[in-house]
Amino acid sequence: MNGSRTAKKHPVSKRSRLCLTVAGYLLAGLAASAHAQDGWVTKWSNGFKLESADQQFKLNFGGRIQADFSFASVDDALEQEVGEFGNGFEFRRARLFFEGTIYDRIKFKAQYDFAYGDARPRDLYIAFLNRWGDLRVGHFKESFGLETLTSSKYIAFVERSLPMESFDEGRNAGVATHGSRGDKLNWGFGAFYEADDFGKIVDDDRVNITGRAVFRPLYEDGGKRLVHVGLGISEKAIENQGAARFRSRSEAHFYGRLVDTSSLPVNGVFLTGLELATVVGRFWAAAELIQAEVDAPLLGDPTIGGFYAQVGYYLTDDHRRYKTSSGTFDRQKPNSVWDKSGGSGAWEIAFRWSSLDLNDSGFTGGSQDNLTLGVNWYPNPATRVMLNWVHATAELQSLANEVGGDFVVVRFQVDF
Repeated sequence: MNGSRTAKKHPVSKRSRLCLTVAGYLLAGLAASAHAQDGWVTKWSNGFKLESADQQFKLNFGGRIQADFSFASVDDALEQEVGEFGNGFEFRRARLFFEGTIYDRIKFKAQYDFAYGDARPRDLYIAFLNRWGDLRVGHFKESFGLETLTSSKYIAFVERSLPMESFDEGRNAGVATHGSRGDKLNWGFGAFYEADDFGKIVDDDRVNITGRAVFRPLYEDGGKRLVHVGLGISEKAIENQGAARFRSRSEAHFYGRLVDTSSLPVNGVFLTGLELATVVGRFWAAAELIQAEVDAPLLGDPTIGGFYAQVGYYLTDDHRRYKTSSGTFDRQKPNSVWDKSGGSGAWEIAFRWSSLDLNDSGFTGGSQDNLTLGVNWYPNPATRVMLNWVHATAELQSLANEVGGDFVVVRFQVDF
Protein backbone atom coordinates (compact mmCIF):
# COMPACT_ATOMS: atom_id res chain seq x y z
CA MET A 1 0.00 0.00 0.00
CA ASN A 2 3.05 2.22 -0.17
CA GLY A 3 1.90 3.44 -3.54
CA SER A 4 -1.07 5.24 -1.98
CA ARG A 5 1.14 7.88 -0.42
CA THR A 6 1.93 11.16 -2.09
CA ALA A 7 5.44 12.44 -1.51
CA LYS A 8 5.66 16.08 -0.57
CA LYS A 9 8.46 18.42 -1.50
CA HIS A 10 10.36 19.59 1.54
CA PRO A 11 13.63 21.08 0.32
CA VAL A 12 16.39 21.30 2.89
CA SER A 13 16.70 24.86 4.12
CA LYS A 14 20.00 26.62 4.74
CA ARG A 15 19.27 26.34 8.43
CA SER A 16 18.80 22.55 8.17
CA ARG A 17 22.05 22.16 6.26
CA LEU A 18 23.82 24.27 8.85
CA CYS A 19 22.38 22.18 11.69
CA LEU A 20 23.50 18.95 10.05
CA THR A 21 27.00 20.35 9.50
CA VAL A 22 27.25 21.55 13.09
CA ALA A 23 26.00 18.18 14.34
CA GLY A 24 28.76 16.47 12.37
CA TYR A 25 31.45 18.70 13.87
CA LEU A 26 30.02 18.22 17.36
CA LEU A 27 30.07 14.46 16.89
CA ALA A 28 33.70 14.57 15.72
CA GLY A 29 34.59 16.76 18.67
CA LEU A 30 32.83 14.47 21.09
CA ALA A 31 34.73 11.50 19.70
CA ALA A 32 38.08 13.25 20.00
CA SER A 33 37.31 14.44 23.53
CA ALA A 34 35.99 11.08 24.71
CA HIS A 35 38.97 9.25 23.28
CA ALA A 36 41.24 11.37 25.38
CA GLN A 37 39.35 10.62 28.61
CA ASP A 38 39.88 7.55 30.72
CA GLY A 39 37.04 5.04 30.59
CA TRP A 40 35.93 5.70 27.02
CA VAL A 41 36.86 3.67 23.98
CA THR A 42 36.55 4.61 20.32
CA LYS A 43 36.74 1.94 17.66
CA TRP A 44 35.85 1.06 14.09
CA SER A 45 33.63 -1.98 13.58
CA ASN A 46 31.94 -1.49 10.21
CA GLY A 47 31.17 1.98 11.49
CA PHE A 48 32.39 4.50 14.08
CA LYS A 49 31.61 3.42 17.67
CA LEU A 50 32.12 5.14 21.00
CA GLU A 51 31.55 3.21 24.24
CA SER A 52 32.00 3.82 27.96
CA ALA A 53 34.05 1.32 29.93
CA ASP A 54 31.00 0.15 31.91
CA GLN A 55 29.01 -0.32 28.62
CA GLN A 56 26.17 1.88 29.90
CA PHE A 57 26.69 4.44 27.13
CA LYS A 58 27.15 3.50 23.47
CA LEU A 59 27.14 5.76 20.42
CA ASN A 60 27.33 4.77 16.77
CA PHE A 61 27.53 6.96 13.66
CA GLY A 62 27.20 5.61 10.12
CA GLY A 63 25.41 5.64 6.80
CA ARG A 64 25.14 4.09 3.36
CA ILE A 65 25.61 5.04 -0.27
CA GLN A 66 23.91 3.00 -3.00
CA ALA A 67 24.75 4.15 -6.54
CA ASP A 68 22.77 2.42 -9.32
CA PHE A 69 23.27 2.25 -13.07
CA SER A 70 20.10 0.98 -14.83
CA PHE A 71 19.54 -0.30 -18.38
CA ALA A 72 16.28 -1.45 -20.01
CA SER A 73 15.00 -3.15 -23.15
CA VAL A 74 11.21 -3.55 -23.28
CA ASP A 75 8.47 -4.40 -25.76
CA ASP A 76 7.30 -1.55 -27.99
CA ALA A 77 3.70 -2.02 -26.84
CA LEU A 78 4.75 -1.63 -23.19
CA GLU A 79 6.76 1.49 -23.93
CA GLN A 80 3.81 3.03 -25.77
CA GLU A 81 1.55 2.28 -22.82
CA VAL A 82 3.77 3.21 -19.86
CA GLY A 83 6.32 5.58 -21.37
CA GLU A 84 9.96 5.53 -22.39
CA PHE A 85 12.36 3.19 -20.61
CA GLY A 86 15.74 4.82 -20.96
CA ASN A 87 19.10 4.07 -19.40
CA GLY A 88 20.20 6.09 -16.43
CA PHE A 89 21.81 6.56 -13.04
CA GLU A 90 20.52 7.39 -9.57
CA PHE A 91 21.58 7.39 -5.95
CA ARG A 92 19.08 4.87 -4.66
CA ARG A 93 19.87 5.64 -1.05
CA ALA A 94 22.21 8.15 0.61
CA ARG A 95 21.71 7.91 4.35
CA LEU A 96 23.32 9.05 7.56
CA PHE A 97 22.37 7.84 11.03
CA PHE A 98 23.26 8.42 14.65
CA GLU A 99 22.17 5.92 17.31
CA GLY A 100 23.04 5.07 20.86
CA THR A 101 22.19 3.67 24.26
CA ILE A 102 21.90 5.84 27.37
CA TYR A 103 22.29 4.39 30.89
CA ASP A 104 21.92 0.90 29.43
CA ARG A 105 18.13 1.29 29.29
CA ILE A 106 17.25 3.93 26.70
CA LYS A 107 18.06 3.49 23.02
CA PHE A 108 17.60 6.04 20.24
CA LYS A 109 18.16 6.23 16.50
CA ALA A 110 17.95 9.09 14.02
CA GLN A 111 18.43 8.16 10.36
CA TYR A 112 17.86 10.44 7.36
CA ASP A 113 17.94 9.79 3.62
CA PHE A 114 19.27 12.54 1.32
CA ALA A 115 18.95 10.69 -2.01
CA TYR A 116 15.89 12.66 -3.13
CA GLY A 117 17.20 16.15 -2.57
CA ASP A 118 15.72 16.62 0.90
CA ALA A 119 16.25 15.14 4.36
CA ARG A 120 13.65 12.41 4.82
CA PRO A 121 13.53 10.67 8.22
CA ARG A 122 13.67 6.90 8.04
CA ASP A 123 14.22 5.38 11.49
CA LEU A 124 13.53 8.04 14.09
CA TYR A 125 12.63 6.56 17.46
CA ILE A 126 13.23 6.17 21.18
CA ALA A 127 13.21 2.68 22.75
CA PHE A 128 12.95 1.56 26.37
CA LEU A 129 14.98 -1.62 26.88
CA ASN A 130 13.90 -4.43 29.18
CA ARG A 131 14.65 -8.10 29.81
CA TRP A 132 12.25 -9.15 27.03
CA GLY A 133 13.41 -6.73 24.33
CA ASP A 134 12.30 -3.14 23.82
CA LEU A 135 9.28 -0.84 23.75
CA ARG A 136 9.76 1.49 20.79
CA VAL A 137 8.05 4.84 20.08
CA GLY A 138 8.51 6.89 16.90
CA HIS A 139 8.86 6.27 13.17
CA PHE A 140 10.14 2.82 12.14
CA LYS A 141 9.26 -0.34 10.22
CA GLU A 142 6.16 -2.33 11.05
CA SER A 143 6.92 -5.97 11.96
CA PHE A 144 5.91 -7.68 8.74
CA GLY A 145 7.94 -9.66 6.21
CA LEU A 146 11.41 -11.20 6.27
CA GLU A 147 12.60 -9.39 3.14
CA THR A 148 11.11 -6.08 4.26
CA LEU A 149 12.66 -6.20 7.73
CA THR A 150 16.04 -7.25 6.33
CA SER A 151 17.93 -4.02 5.70
CA SER A 152 18.44 -2.88 2.11
CA LYS A 153 22.15 -3.18 2.94
CA TYR A 154 21.79 -6.94 3.34
CA ILE A 155 19.07 -8.13 0.93
CA ALA A 156 20.40 -10.49 -1.74
CA PHE A 157 19.04 -8.52 -4.71
CA VAL A 158 19.13 -4.87 -5.69
CA GLU A 159 15.43 -4.41 -4.93
CA ARG A 160 12.89 -6.27 -2.83
CA SER A 161 10.46 -8.56 -4.62
CA LEU A 162 7.20 -7.57 -6.31
CA PRO A 163 4.76 -8.50 -3.50
CA MET A 164 6.87 -6.93 -0.78
CA GLU A 165 6.78 -3.52 -2.45
CA SER A 166 3.09 -3.77 -3.20
CA PHE A 167 1.88 -4.77 0.26
CA ASP A 168 4.60 -3.47 2.55
CA GLU A 169 3.68 -0.42 4.62
CA GLY A 170 7.33 0.16 5.43
CA ARG A 171 7.83 2.75 8.13
CA ASN A 172 5.01 4.42 10.01
CA ALA A 173 4.50 6.36 13.24
CA GLY A 174 3.54 4.30 16.24
CA VAL A 175 4.46 2.24 19.27
CA ALA A 176 5.63 -1.38 19.24
CA THR A 177 7.39 -4.03 21.26
CA HIS A 178 10.13 -6.32 19.95
CA GLY A 179 11.86 -9.23 21.60
CA SER A 180 13.66 -12.54 21.22
CA ARG A 181 14.41 -15.69 23.15
CA GLY A 182 17.85 -17.10 22.44
CA ASP A 183 18.29 -18.78 19.08
CA LYS A 184 14.68 -19.95 18.85
CA LEU A 185 12.12 -17.13 18.91
CA ASN A 186 11.49 -13.55 17.76
CA TRP A 187 8.40 -11.40 17.97
CA GLY A 188 7.21 -7.91 17.18
CA PHE A 189 3.82 -6.28 17.71
CA GLY A 190 2.63 -2.70 17.39
CA ALA A 191 -0.02 -0.12 16.55
CA PHE A 192 0.67 2.54 13.94
CA TYR A 193 -0.82 5.58 12.29
CA GLU A 194 0.03 5.77 8.61
CA ALA A 195 2.54 8.57 8.09
CA ASP A 196 4.01 10.39 5.12
CA ASP A 197 7.66 10.29 4.05
CA PHE A 198 8.55 12.81 6.76
CA GLY A 199 7.00 10.91 9.66
CA LYS A 200 3.96 13.16 9.89
CA ILE A 201 0.56 11.56 10.46
CA VAL A 202 -1.56 12.50 7.49
CA ASP A 203 -4.81 10.72 8.40
CA ASP A 204 -5.73 9.60 11.93
CA ASP A 205 -8.55 7.47 10.46
CA ARG A 206 -5.96 4.97 9.19
CA VAL A 207 -4.64 2.69 11.95
CA ASN A 208 -2.54 -0.45 11.47
CA ILE A 209 -2.22 -3.27 14.01
CA THR A 210 0.74 -5.39 12.91
CA GLY A 211 2.54 -8.38 14.41
CA ARG A 212 5.13 -11.01 13.52
CA ALA A 213 6.44 -14.18 15.13
CA VAL A 214 9.50 -16.20 14.05
CA PHE A 215 10.50 -19.70 15.14
CA ARG A 216 13.79 -21.43 14.32
CA PRO A 217 13.52 -25.21 14.79
CA LEU A 218 17.17 -25.47 13.72
CA TYR A 219 20.04 -23.10 14.42
CA GLU A 220 23.55 -24.55 14.53
CA ASP A 221 27.19 -23.59 14.02
CA GLY A 222 26.63 -19.86 14.27
CA GLY A 223 23.95 -19.87 11.56
CA LYS A 224 25.69 -22.09 9.02
CA ARG A 225 22.74 -24.44 9.45
CA LEU A 226 19.34 -22.96 10.17
CA VAL A 227 15.62 -23.20 9.42
CA HIS A 228 13.44 -20.10 9.78
CA VAL A 229 9.60 -20.11 9.90
CA GLY A 230 7.70 -16.85 10.31
CA LEU A 231 4.13 -15.58 10.33
CA GLY A 232 3.03 -11.96 9.99
CA ILE A 233 -0.40 -10.35 10.15
CA SER A 234 -1.56 -6.77 9.73
CA GLU A 235 -5.05 -5.37 10.20
CA LYS A 236 -5.37 -2.02 8.44
CA ALA A 237 -8.52 -0.23 9.53
CA ILE A 238 -9.67 2.67 7.37
CA GLU A 239 -12.61 4.62 8.77
CA ASN A 240 -15.12 6.50 6.64
CA GLN A 241 -14.27 4.36 3.59
CA GLY A 242 -10.88 5.67 2.61
CA ALA A 243 -8.70 4.75 -0.35
CA ALA A 244 -6.02 2.13 -0.85
CA ARG A 245 -3.75 1.45 -3.80
CA PHE A 246 -1.60 -1.58 -4.66
CA ARG A 247 1.20 -1.37 -7.23
CA SER A 248 4.81 -2.37 -7.70
CA ARG A 249 7.88 -1.52 -9.75
CA SER A 250 9.63 -4.18 -11.81
CA GLU A 251 12.38 -4.70 -9.20
CA ALA A 252 14.26 -1.92 -10.97
CA HIS A 253 13.60 1.30 -9.08
CA PHE A 254 14.68 3.64 -11.87
CA TYR A 255 11.64 2.69 -13.98
CA GLY A 256 7.89 3.09 -13.57
CA ARG A 257 5.29 0.62 -12.39
CA LEU A 258 3.60 -1.87 -14.68
CA VAL A 259 0.81 -3.23 -12.45
CA ASP A 260 -1.43 -0.85 -10.53
CA THR A 261 -4.95 -1.13 -9.05
CA SER A 262 -5.33 2.67 -8.89
CA SER A 263 -7.11 4.04 -5.82
CA LEU A 264 -9.80 1.75 -4.40
CA PRO A 265 -12.67 2.67 -2.04
CA VAL A 266 -12.04 0.38 0.94
CA ASN A 267 -12.88 0.03 4.63
CA GLY A 268 -9.75 -1.93 5.49
CA VAL A 269 -7.20 -4.53 4.49
CA PHE A 270 -6.10 -7.71 6.29
CA LEU A 271 -2.64 -8.97 5.36
CA THR A 272 -1.24 -12.42 6.07
CA GLY A 273 2.37 -13.31 5.36
CA LEU A 274 4.15 -16.67 5.62
CA GLU A 275 7.98 -16.79 5.70
CA LEU A 276 10.32 -19.74 5.11
CA ALA A 277 14.12 -19.65 4.96
CA THR A 278 17.08 -21.93 5.37
CA VAL A 279 20.87 -21.83 5.31
CA VAL A 280 22.92 -24.97 4.71
CA GLY A 281 26.59 -24.08 4.44
CA ARG A 282 27.17 -22.10 1.25
CA PHE A 283 23.57 -22.60 0.10
CA TRP A 284 20.57 -20.59 1.25
CA ALA A 285 16.91 -20.23 0.26
CA ALA A 286 14.01 -18.00 1.26
CA ALA A 287 10.35 -17.63 0.27
CA GLU A 288 7.34 -15.57 1.31
CA LEU A 289 3.64 -15.76 0.48
CA ILE A 290 1.42 -12.72 1.06
CA GLN A 291 -2.36 -12.53 0.82
CA ALA A 292 -4.43 -9.36 1.11
CA GLU A 293 -8.14 -9.55 1.92
CA VAL A 294 -9.60 -6.21 0.92
CA ASP A 295 -12.74 -5.01 2.70
CA ALA A 296 -14.35 -3.29 -0.28
CA PRO A 297 -18.05 -4.24 -0.63
CA LEU A 298 -18.50 -2.13 -3.76
CA LEU A 299 -15.80 -4.24 -5.45
CA GLY A 300 -16.88 -7.64 -4.13
CA ASP A 301 -14.32 -7.84 -1.28
CA PRO A 302 -11.41 -8.96 -3.50
CA THR A 303 -8.48 -11.11 -2.40
CA ILE A 304 -5.12 -10.43 -4.04
CA GLY A 305 -1.55 -11.46 -3.30
CA GLY A 306 1.81 -12.66 -4.43
CA PHE A 307 4.91 -14.64 -3.54
CA TYR A 308 8.62 -14.92 -4.13
CA ALA A 309 11.12 -17.77 -3.93
CA GLN A 310 14.84 -17.16 -4.03
CA VAL A 311 18.00 -19.23 -3.67
CA GLY A 312 21.66 -18.40 -3.43
CA TYR A 313 25.07 -20.06 -3.35
CA TYR A 314 28.50 -18.74 -2.34
CA LEU A 315 31.34 -19.54 -4.70
CA THR A 316 33.79 -18.78 -1.89
CA ASP A 317 34.04 -20.31 1.56
CA ASP A 318 31.25 -18.15 3.01
CA HIS A 319 27.61 -18.44 4.10
CA ARG A 320 24.69 -16.04 4.33
CA ARG A 321 24.65 -14.39 7.73
CA TYR A 322 21.58 -14.31 9.97
CA LYS A 323 20.70 -12.15 12.98
CA THR A 324 18.86 -14.05 15.72
CA SER A 325 17.97 -10.89 17.69
CA SER A 326 15.71 -9.67 14.86
CA GLY A 327 14.94 -12.81 12.84
CA THR A 328 16.39 -11.31 9.64
CA PHE A 329 19.39 -11.75 7.37
CA ASP A 330 22.48 -9.78 8.39
CA ARG A 331 25.69 -8.21 7.11
CA GLN A 332 27.95 -10.41 4.99
CA LYS A 333 31.43 -10.77 6.48
CA PRO A 334 33.79 -12.38 3.96
CA ASN A 335 36.23 -14.93 5.32
CA SER A 336 38.81 -13.54 2.90
CA VAL A 337 38.84 -9.73 2.65
CA TRP A 338 40.03 -8.14 -0.59
CA ASP A 339 43.05 -6.13 0.56
CA LYS A 340 46.83 -5.94 0.13
CA SER A 341 47.21 -9.49 1.39
CA GLY A 342 45.51 -10.74 -1.79
CA GLY A 343 42.14 -11.93 -0.49
CA SER A 344 39.23 -12.35 -2.92
CA GLY A 345 36.28 -11.23 -0.81
CA ALA A 346 33.02 -13.21 -0.95
CA TRP A 347 31.28 -14.11 -4.24
CA GLU A 348 27.62 -15.08 -4.43
CA ILE A 349 25.17 -16.04 -7.17
CA ALA A 350 21.41 -15.86 -6.59
CA PHE A 351 18.15 -16.50 -8.44
CA ARG A 352 14.64 -15.26 -7.67
CA TRP A 353 11.13 -15.85 -9.01
CA SER A 354 8.56 -13.33 -7.81
CA SER A 355 4.90 -13.08 -8.76
CA LEU A 356 2.16 -10.54 -8.09
CA ASP A 357 -1.54 -10.92 -8.96
CA LEU A 358 -3.72 -7.83 -8.49
CA ASN A 359 -6.74 -9.26 -10.31
CA ASP A 360 -9.99 -10.29 -8.67
CA SER A 361 -13.69 -9.50 -8.66
CA GLY A 362 -14.51 -5.85 -9.12
CA PHE A 363 -11.25 -4.64 -10.60
CA THR A 364 -8.22 -5.62 -12.61
CA GLY A 365 -4.89 -4.29 -11.43
CA GLY A 366 -2.82 -6.59 -13.62
CA SER A 367 -0.41 -9.41 -12.88
CA GLN A 368 3.35 -9.72 -13.23
CA ASP A 369 6.07 -12.36 -12.97
CA ASN A 370 9.79 -11.62 -12.68
CA LEU A 371 12.83 -13.85 -12.99
CA THR A 372 16.03 -12.33 -11.60
CA LEU A 373 19.61 -13.51 -11.80
CA GLY A 374 22.04 -11.83 -9.45
CA VAL A 375 25.80 -11.81 -8.88
CA ASN A 376 27.17 -10.21 -5.69
CA TRP A 377 30.76 -9.41 -4.74
CA TYR A 378 31.61 -8.47 -1.16
CA PRO A 379 35.20 -7.13 -1.12
CA ASN A 380 34.87 -6.51 2.63
CA PRO A 381 32.07 -6.28 5.23
CA ALA A 382 31.34 -2.63 4.36
CA THR A 383 31.34 -2.79 0.55
CA ARG A 384 29.26 -4.60 -2.06
CA VAL A 385 28.99 -4.65 -5.86
CA MET A 386 25.76 -6.12 -7.30
CA LEU A 387 24.62 -7.09 -10.79
CA ASN A 388 20.94 -7.96 -11.41
CA TRP A 389 19.32 -9.06 -14.64
CA VAL A 390 15.51 -8.95 -14.34
CA HIS A 391 13.23 -10.53 -16.95
CA ALA A 392 9.68 -9.22 -16.43
CA THR A 393 6.39 -10.31 -18.02
CA ALA A 394 3.05 -8.65 -17.29
CA GLU A 395 -0.62 -8.86 -18.21
CA LEU A 396 -2.21 -5.43 -18.20
CA GLN A 397 -5.88 -4.61 -18.48
CA SER A 398 -5.16 -1.96 -21.09
CA LEU A 399 -3.29 -4.35 -23.41
CA ALA A 400 -4.64 -7.47 -25.09
CA ASN A 401 -1.35 -9.38 -25.13
CA GLU A 402 1.27 -10.16 -22.52
CA VAL A 403 4.14 -7.68 -22.52
CA GLY A 404 7.55 -7.61 -20.91
CA GLY A 405 11.12 -6.50 -20.91
CA ASP A 406 14.58 -6.93 -19.48
CA PHE A 407 16.25 -4.72 -16.89
CA VAL A 408 19.89 -4.70 -15.82
CA VAL A 409 20.92 -2.89 -12.64
CA VAL A 410 24.47 -2.48 -11.36
CA ARG A 411 24.86 -1.24 -7.80
CA PHE A 412 27.95 0.04 -5.99
CA GLN A 413 27.37 0.14 -2.25
CA VAL A 414 29.30 1.29 0.80
CA ASP A 415 27.75 1.22 4.27
CA PHE A 416 29.31 1.87 7.62
